Amino acid sequence: MSSCVCKRVLSQVRSCSTLVLPVSSSHTVLHRRLPSLLSSSSFSSSSHSPWPRPVQPVRPLSSHTHGGSDEDDYGLASSSFQVGRLQIDSVLRANEQSVRIPEFDGRGGPSPVLKFESNQLGANAPLEDRRCAATCLRTRGMLFGVFDGHGGHACAQAVSERLPYYVATAMMPEASLEDLEVAMETGRPVPPILQWYKHHNDYNYRESAELYVEHLRVFWQELLASEEHGEGLSPPDALSYAFQRLDSDLSLEAQVPLASDLMRSTAVQAAFAGSTACLAHVTTDGVYVANAGDCRAVLGVQDEDGSWSAVPLSRDHTALNPDELARVRAQHPPAERDTVVVDERLLGMLMPLRAFGDVRFKWSRELQESVLESGASCCDLEELHLFQYSPPYYLTPPYLDAAPEVTFHQLRPQDRFLIVASDGLWDELGNEEAVRLVGQHLTGVHMQVPVSVRDRQLSLGQMHQLLLRRQARAAPALDQNVATHLIRHTLGTNEYGELDQERLAAMLALPNDLARMYRDDITVTVVYFNPNLLKTHHDGSG
Repeated sequence: MSSCVCKRVLSQVRSCSTLVLPVSSSHTVLHRRLPSLLSSSSFSSSSHSPWPRPVQPVRPLSSHTHGGSDEDDYGLASSSFQVGRLQIDSVLRANEQSVRIPEFDGRGGPSPVLKFESNQLGANAPLEDRRCAATCLRTRGMLFGVFDGHGGHACAQAVSERLPYYVATAMMPEASLEDLEVAMETGRPVPPILQWYKHHNDYNYRESAELYVEHLRVFWQELLASEEHGEGLSPPDALSYAFQRLDSDLSLEAQVPLASDLMRSTAVQAAFAGSTACLAHVTTDGVYVANAGDCRAVLGVQDEDGSWSAVPLSRDHTALNPDELARVRAQHPPAERDTVVVDERLLGMLMPLRAFGDVRFKWSRELQESVLESGASCCDLEELHLFQYSPPYYLTPPYLDAAPEVTFHQLRPQDRFLIVASDGLWDELGNEEAVRLVGQHLTGVHMQVPVSVRDRQLSLGQMHQLLLRRQARAAPALDQNVATHLIRHTLGTNEYGELDQERLAAMLALPNDLARMYRDDITVTVVYFNPNLLKTHHDGSG
């Protein structure tokens, strides 16, 4: 964000008499308890209480203090905000999660994942991003996903709940699928498929759980009927098939009669909203990344000299990607070449060129009209912003699909971590910058890199402050959670590369109707690998 835009943000926030913090509203069809069917209880995780909550004017914890008052720490003593450190930290840390993974869990070989840390910060109310983390119990590997919803949260919510099941089921061998089917037929408890790692703010669509299980069962029955399934699909085939099959199920569920108006409303919302998805499957052998849209996965590599480099494991599916633009144009007649993508948006409307849901870009006009007419009996379409609108030049649908691009990276000892994040992060931080921030946090160099003095003249006082910042680089991090560390720098870094606390306070103080104009929802998960295990595995395979 440029300095003039930042000043405009500051002036708008200063015009408010009080600090207004974004608060997510709950949805009537959501609840906070995970259905027991098909999943086991999650490992305990350390996380902070959700915002909003009263913040008392007490001194900050010593582990996050650099000396001076709260306002002095944040450079706000002379500003009109007077926002204390604890208040800012409470907002930033409300959704953070840190989970350490047991090296040996009794399900086979040791885990290549030491721990993962995750966080979310909303600009929309409610937050439209979702995330997931789970261990595959019937096969090898862990799954980490980030889902960036648009047009509401309904599609991202459904995909985050269901996609890991589809992937894990597709990789299961025939014998394990038969165990699931026998349990369903006989009414016995169904063997759990996933071990979820949930934040206490996460929720599930309770009313739709039975429908989701029913369609997952149809999925594994079809896998059993396939003569080629055998020991299960390979990870890349499973990821690709699961993405497309779930998108098909979302489309189907919005078209058929369901058991209740609430289920019908949920299905219609999920189909007409949309979500991009980036899902990583991690084993000792390596990382498979399936991406559809503009979330991104980036590997952090520590070179022999201690420096950090970024290796992207996914590509953004937008019009800025020449290969993706060519792919979309090739799917339609030459006469539509100039209308398929207009102003870098699909049909002039949608930025990502691959996504779940978004049936406005997939169904015929007639099907859209029919589904919305039938849906009017179960929900208020106007209140939910559901309406039939075919973009100009809507001639040869579908224009959009959820087929992922799948990549593989064989893990090496120098591969230290994986960042999976929504575009709210990547629009502000480059790959190298994000990896540098995580790498410095990992190795103990937590403060921002001092800016060069070559590009601007500094007073003696400013030079003294620059020296103090350089000396402070070995100080403890403001955030123990590295995902929070990334979000803090995403919002608070100024044009000189400095962490500007007044800017950070201004960005967090924006009311809901302004926040979305200056920033996007941000979701970040950082997965740390076990370097000793990777070295042993690498040496043994070499």
